[in-house]
Amino acid sequence: MSKLKALLLASTVAFASPVAVLAQEVVTVAGIEATRVVIAPPKTELARIIKAGLSKSYADAQKGTRAYEQTQKLYFFYGARHFEPLWLSEGAYGQVEFSANAEKIIDVFKQSELEGFRPSDYITPEIDVTQIGKDPASLAALETAFSAAAIRYAQDAFGGRINPLAVNDTWTITPKKINEAELLVKLADSSDPGKVLLALSPTQPEFLGLKSALAKFYDGSVIDAAITIPDGKLLKPGMTDERVTLLRQRLDVPEPEIPETAGAEAAVDITYDEPLVEAVKTFQEGLGLNADGAIGPATIAALNGGSATTKEDIIANMERWRWEPDDYGDFEVTVNIPEFRLWIMNKDEVHYTTRVVVGTPKHQTPVFNNEIKHIVVNPYWNVPASIAVNEIKPHLLANPGYLSGQNMEMLYGGKVVNASAIDWTQTNINQFNIRQKPGPGNALGQVKFLFPNEHDVYLHDTPSKSLFSRSFRAYSHGCVRVENPLDFADALLKLEPDMTAETLKAAFGPKERWFNLKNKIPVHISYFTLRVDADGTIRSYGDVYGLNQRLKELLAE
Repeated sequence: MSKLKALLLASTVAFASPVAVLAQEVVTVAGIEATRVVIAPPKTELARIIKAGLSKSYADAQKGTRAYEQTQKLYFFYGARHFEPLWLSEGAYGQVEFSANAEKIIDVFKQSELEGFRPSDYITPEIDVTQIGKDPASLAALETAFSAAAIRYAQDAFGGRINPLAVNDTWTITPKKINEAELLVKLADSSDPGKVLLALSPTQPEFLGLKSALAKFYDGSVIDAAITIPDGKLLKPGMTDERVTLLRQRLDVPEPEIPETAGAEAAVDITYDEPLVEAVKTFQEGLGLNADGAIGPATIAALNGGSATTKEDIIANMERWRWEPDDYGDFEVTVNIPEFRLWIMNKDEVHYTTRVVVGTPKHQTPVFNNEIKHIVVNPYWNVPASIAVNEIKPHLLANPGYLSGQNMEMLYGGKVVNASAIDWTQTNINQFNIRQKPGPGNALGQVKFLFPNEHDVYLHDTPSKSLFSRSFRAYSHGCVRVENPLDFADALLKLEPDMTAETLKAAFGPKERWFNLKNKIPVHISYFTLRVDADGTIRSYGDVYGLNQRLKELLAE
């Protein structure tokens, strides 16, 4: 038996009985918890070559990069199993080939477009077994490259390809991480490793709906084309506008017939007529927009979002689903920023929904997950430092008595001070705290819903009720304003045994009151430009902050 054949047979035995040992173990030494790295010595020549190759890759990789993390984990994983291979076997005529499980994983790589991925990210020249020959060093490189490809696919499926912070540094979503060592052993042991990989993707109905829609782009049933409506003046019924022709195409409304008696030079009527107005109203109503038939910036953004539902849009929204928690909770609140809407889900059923106002493009509402823990009635509004500097200080310079006219007060060291007695040309306003006292004009209205977070963002009432009638509702400084806060509270308190909206209403008055929830309620602030109904219908929303486009660009790199 040749040396190479012996090495290959050794690898086959190792593949058949992988050592399910973790290379890092948590141990307690003198009462202190520590991590011990377990590296088992190689027992075969191929294993020694694999160790040498991994050691070099580990040493060469730049700390803090994905390549460094990956090579480190691969080194620990193979180190726990004496650096023996998982994926190589010997064919009937002595040739080197992938094991049966490796071939099944390659089949998943080939179909990865259907998951929103690029097969070329996984099927690389480094895992081309036909180009390896029988050189032990090349076999070792092939073995570890295949494990790296499997891990890369698994991590992409489980937690996404892009770090949310690369899209927006306020998106404090912790990327989900797989246990790479456990995954490799599971793949090697499984009779269906492809199923193991596919099971790592989200199972939420809307993700599955997007995945189904993506498949249509690859079976030829969807044409990747877009009808874009240009910006322009507010278009109202009866007006004439060159965009009417595009609007008819976008909403599939026939053009009015040209009479046979009309001359050859007769032009198509571009009046925003009744049939088109009704189609626009239906479109607006379906998206939760103000169904008035007027076409302004929000309706144009929604029309363009809907018509430009490209493969890239679907993939970007699938990517964001991969960032979301696996379990949203049986009773939870979701805010979708591009939709300007929130809803409460109770065991997969919409329990309540309402319109919201979100942050402006300049003061964006961040994306994150948390829990609602408190409801505050008659709240103080603690003015953020940025507003104090950019908005309040200029008013104080012009009018030292400005704060009293806004029902506000200034504090220093926890004590109220007289703002009008301070020379604001020489004083840093951030040395002080400013708050607006409870009252009818308070920026937070009569009630706020708290989920303590680093952004100081929450849900709240507002005295500016007129904004809810607008289609485009990005006007806040980052917090989320709720259209009917008491109705929302009534729905939110469904699980609270001793509290209702009437409890909160009875506390209305001049003093701030806090109510603590016995049942903390998950809240998810999200950014989806595509939503999928139960029947598979895709609803599109405008990219209000331009962050869907940013993610598409990152995914294309």
